Amino acid sequence: MGLITSHLTKAEVQELLGVNSFGMWWLIREHETFPASDDHYDPGPFARFSDTPQEPMWQGTQLYRWAAHDPEFQQRGAVLLRPLADDLQPGKWLGYHDTPQGPSIDWHTSLGTIRIVHTTTLGAASAVASDLARSGNPDEVVTVCALWGDMGLSGPALVAADAAWPSIEYEVEWDIIAQLTGQDLPWWPTLLRLPDLIRQWKPGAPAVTAEVPDSDREKILRRAARNDAFDRVAKGALIDMANDIRNTRVSSVETDIEIFGRGRPGRGRSPIIIAARHDSDVHPIPTVENRKLLAAGWSRIAASTEPDAVAALGVARSRDPRLLPYGALTEVPAKPDTVVARWARRLVPCDPIAGHIELAGDRSVDAFFLDPVTGMPAVRTQGDKPRWFFFAPLRLPSGRGKLASAILYAGVWITTTDGQVHPAPCDPREHLWYGDGWGDRPTEAATVIHQLLDDLAADIDLSEHWNAPRGLTNLLNEKHRPGTELSRAALLHARMTPHKRAH
Repeated sequence: MGLITSHLTKAEVQELLGVNSFGMWWLIREHETFPASDDHYDPGPFARFSDTPQEPMWQGTQLYRWAAHDPEFQQRGAVLLRPLADDLQPGKWLGYHDTPQGPSIDWHTSLGTIRIVHTTTLGAASAVASDLARSGNPDEVVTVCALWGDMGLSGPALVAADAAWPSIEYEVEWDIIAQLTGQDLPWWPTLLRLPDLIRQWKPGAPAVTAEVPDSDREKILRRAARNDAFDRVAKGALIDMANDIRNTRVSSVETDIEIFGRGRPGRGRSPIIIAARHDSDVHPIPTVENRKLLAAGWSRIAASTEPDAVAALGVARSRDPRLLPYGALTEVPAKPDTVVARWARRLVPCDPIAGHIELAGDRSVDAFFLDPVTGMPAVRTQGDKPRWFFFAPLRLPSGRGKLASAILYAGVWITTTDGQVHPAPCDPREHLWYGDGWGDRPTEAATVIHQLLDDLAADIDLSEHWNAPRGLTNLLNEKHRPGTELSRAALLHARMTPHKRAH
């Protein structure tokens, strides 16, 4: 999260400070600490072409903070940044409120009613304060606070927006609110920041034990696991990934509580009450350690024609793509007389499976194909400039000779001594490229070629691609025309050349 950046015109600055034009001139001239206008303010694309001189603008937060700390203008500055009275009276809890930005709790204080919205949504404080101003502020809320999402010096960091100037947000410390209320303030971990839980809270209430709600991804996987079209192995893979997501979510609650509950090192205890905790008795859920068994289940899901398989496959690609039978998603132009056209000639049209639908996404596709050699699905888009989308193989088939050459065309392609051409195998979390990488170097492609030179059917390992042979990396780092073919001899020679190649 962050602060909503707002800017004030000269007229708005005068209104905020209660001065006329002469008073504004005097402030700028005589107050050394008065904020300068924002020279970096962007008035928008149309104003740049206007002949009218641009009016100076001031950063709202900067000016509002300045006013709160200046003795002459502090009653017009940020409410929660003004000096606090020495004889503060304890505040009072006023109860729960629903807001369009999330659940909130109101507190009566010597400054007036403070509304704390328990959300980290960007601009939430300003949005709630603006709604109050438009509605006439029936609850007489002086200021609205929302969570920043990080840890401040004295507790959870807060963003505030005052009802008088709702467009201006500023940072405020947790202990300022605690001093005004005269008590520790409740806080809920992100995943337990639920309206029903917050609505139940009242001062003195013990922490509620609550189940962390299912995420959308968990729901997709568990729904698919109830589909009888999948066998026991596939269902086991679906349930295991759902359980793994559940464990991660519970762990995030534990981490939240640990970080926010202990406060800043060296600053003592934060005035915070952990208002909800997860049910630790049933977590973590045991998960399957046999990744080969899980991969077998996901192979069956990827080959399914069930809609549930499509949704589950999308979850798996973002969660743990190395369990899938597919490498990196690759996109290349469907042009004749290219290495892509050579490869495409062997593709077999087929009915779509889940893997095809994951490839297609929302693209307009005219046909679905399967590579009979590697088993990888592929789709071709429609339009004047059709393109191929496919998953790179994880490995090339054995018994197909040796690597004969590498062709550089919208990626890396491998030809073999038995006359075949393949997209180079690639880990699903990586991509293969060549040429000048603006400081980066194509070590991924160099590593793949290095391994295939020794064993065409090698299981590709890119975990330490930065240790690729320097000569191969230098060769691929050179500028190459699309379609350049590097022979086996050239690749072997480069691999044995440790120094940088001359251009």
